[in-house]
Amino acid sequence: MSIPRTRAFKRLTAVAAATGATVLLVAAPAFAHVTVSPTTAPKGSYSTVAFKVPNEEDNADTTKLQVFFPADEPLASVEVQPVPGWTATVTKTKLAKPITTDDGQVTEAVSSITWSGGAIKPGEFQQFPVALGPLPTNTGKLTFKALQTYGTDQVVRWIDIPQAGQAEPAHPAPTLTLTAAGSDAAATAPAAPTTAAKQGSGSGGSDDTARTLAVVGIVLGAAGVGYGVFAGRRRGAGPDSGAGTTA
Repeated sequence: MSIPRTRAFKRLTAVAAATGATVLLVAAPAFAHVTVSPTTAPKGSYSTVAFKVPNEEDNADTTKLQVFFPADEPLASVEVQPVPGWTATVTKTKLAKPITTDDGQVTEAVSSITWSGGAIKPGEFQQFPVALGPLPTNTGKLTFKALQTYGTDQVVRWIDIPQAGQAEPAHPAPTLTLTAAGSDAAATAPAAPTTAAKQGSGSGGSDDTARTLAVVGIVLGAAGVGYGVFAGRRRGAGPDSGAGTTA
């Protein structure tokens, strides 16, 4: 028994809609965290990274960020790139054991940096770039615990250390993975510090949205082709389609 064209079209539309919804769910960005970008840098290198801070509240601005540098792996050089509207306060600690560099011995190192005075509004994020080095060669990662303060005095503590084989904690600390010196992983500078609207509550939102729309378009296009083939078969199966002509 043949299926009426209207019913067949409704079925194809429903399938396309369900598939599109599934694609959107799969492509939805992960919950936004305070992160370090890029996420990797070569051991022993001087690198530029940025602490990327999204605002996850709907009715409050982020007004302060404090980042703590690892005490067990002090860095001889840390420089802050100015961020318009924000003031960076650098705190240093005297080292029990000086660090020897090409420029001589370093007796103190940065223990924390606090950015304040600006505002990250709901639906926006901000990057706070720093140049640091030389990165240690005797460890595979550096963890930077961070405190994010909102205008309501709420403090979100990004201090949890991710553990291998376990689910990501609710508030993971920003982590920089250190790769083998001379590997293809280059220490690249992040984009210039800007305040930009988030797309889809996370980093790279515009790319995710573009990919999602492209996939949904393909799904709908395929559904249209399927309907066209079905309609063509129905026309070809009409009462006059098999009638031949006689001399």
